[in-house]
Amino acid sequence: MTSTNHYHILEVSQSASQTEIKQAYRRLAKRFHPDSQRETANHEQIIRINAAYEVLGDPQRRENYDQQLIPNYPSAQRQQRTAAAHSYYQSCRAAEKAATGLIDKWLDKVYRPINPLISRILNPLNDQIDALAADPFDDELMAVFQDYVRSSRHDLQQAKQIFSSQPNPPKLAKIAAIIYYCLNHIADGIEELEWFCCNYDDSHLHTGQELFRISQRLLNEAHRSVELIMSR
Repeated sequence: MTSTNHYHILEVSQSASQTEIKQAYRRLAKRFHPDSQRETANHEQIIRINAAYEVLGDPQRRENYDQQLIPNYPSAQRQQRTAAAHSYYQSCRAAEKAATGLIDKWLDKVYRPINPLISRILNPLNDQIDALAADPFDDELMAVFQDYVRSSRHDLQQAKQIFSSQPNPPKLAKIAAIIYYCLNHIADGIEELEWFCCNYDDSHLHTGQELFRISQRLLNEAHRSVELIMSR
């Protein structure tokens, strides 16, 4: 320590408690105070003692002073900030990597397997309706149409199971919501087609057809949203 070091002036170690610093100050003030009539009285020394205690007696000022005692403190500060920034960057990268992993998993386990199931439901409807239009009351034509409706119901149940098998990542919440609504519209459409098979009421057929159109638009919107995310 140099002679200008406050700890040296108060004759305490740098690890001294605030109580020890206060006690040292009182002891030294009594020894060097000019009015004490002691042989040790020293005006210049008491000034240094007062200045040292003014810093070390205040915990916050003492902390700042301690930092100044560290060799190359500004450089150390920069190194600490650099290390902290690097650590923060690494944690962000790790979080981003984990989020990307969840997105890839959801796309592989949910989005991509659902697509062909939905397509098997939506794509054949118009052809099925055209074939049935030749004679809606023909038993064979109606049997083929009913098979299509039953198969669609089975594919829908499978798609719903896949959809609920994995939690969607927050970044894909919008896409998951779109697919959810798509599946709901398909379910309503299939129900309308099933009613048509029971009563031959064309209104059910037309409603089911419109619900399937809405489902297709929703599916196309989900596709566009996925392509946008994958392109970033």
